[in-house]
Amino acid sequence: MRQGSYPGSDIVIEKELEKGANYRRYYASYRSEGLKIYGMLTVPVAPMPVGGFPALVFLHGYVEPTVYRTLERYLAYTDWLSRSGYVVFKIDLRGHDRSEGIADGGYSTPGYTVDVLNAVASLQRHAQVNPNKIGMWGHSMGGFLTLRSMVISTQIKVGVIWAGLVCDYPDMFYRWRKPANSATPSPTTRGWRADWIARYGSPQESPKFWSAVSANSYLTDLSGPLQLHHGTADTSVPWVFSEELADAVQEVGGTAEMYVYKADNHNLSVSFAIAMTRTVKFFDTYLK
Repeated sequence: MRQGSYPGSDIVIEKELEKGANYRRYYASYRSEGLKIYGMLTVPVAPMPVGGFPALVFLHGYVEPTVYRTLERYLAYTDWLSRSGYVVFKIDLRGHDRSEGIADGGYSTPGYTVDVLNAVASLQRHAQVNPNKIGMWGHSMGGFLTLRSMVISTQIKVGVIWAGLVCDYPDMFYRWRKPANSATPSPTTRGWRADWIARYGSPQESPKFWSAVSANSYLTDLSGPLQLHHGTADTSVPWVFSEELADAVQEVGGTAEMYVYKADNHNLSVSFAIAMTRTVKFFDTYLK
């Protein structure tokens, strides 16, 4: 993917939406591999700083693509970031809501990652954005995409991940979703996982392959510092994945902050305010 081209496009304003507290909101679109990808774009109403506003690509977690709606998901999250002086582009991945293309998942095909990288390039072309101050926020699957994008592109200066699926592929197979009441983790045997094992061998049989496709193998190439947030009562993604990633980044000399929220869930509903305050402070440190 590092050898690929992700030029993005001009961001097209499809419709202006109701204003936020101190920012404008737009329903907007850009191009990714010829597909028209939609999203919500917010722009501060404050005077533009020299060089342009810092900007964030905002990546949602898994929501059933047929029920996902641009203006119904993650609005409290984007509002907090937008009120903090950032251009925020919450993109709808391909096949979600009105975005063109097939929603074929983030883990077994590169399509979603391509959409993310083209969104970065599209933001860099925006007249009110500082092209050298692009960050990324990702939740759950969006965290997986954030980590992956940050070892592919050098243009993402900082990343914040909430409840991210940030393990490598062997852990995704053996430790993410294991059978109920089983003390021994075992890989899922359906769908793309079974197909990949048939093609490439199991993680035990082909460790080099599985290492090569895992973003975690390239942490020395991270394009910027990471901040990780995870609740211990998360039933969707084990919080230990974030802890292990933070340790691994630090072991190779990178910067990673880790915050654990006792008894909080996948969305950090209980700790939302403190987690978002820490998020904005981290972005401010590296983008302002």
